[in-house]
Amino acid sequence: MSLQLTLHLPDMSCGHCATAVTQALKALDAAALVAVDLTQRRVTVTTSASEQAVIAGLDGIGFEARPAV
Repeated sequence: MSLQLTLHLPDMSCGHCATAVTQALKALDAAALVAVDLTQRRVTVTTSASEQAVIAGLDGIGFEARPAV
């Protein structure tokens, strides 16, 4: 079952960050759909991984993630 999450990553500020975030999410679920918005510092991901796994994966590469409001 797929889950769609939109998360705010306050420390994501450049293309390198966006690439690192995308790679981390794809490592959790190779079929994940990832859309990064650097202006808003948000990422939207559709994945079969759990919300907890997604947040932990991003934390593991140094990005604090919280649900976007």
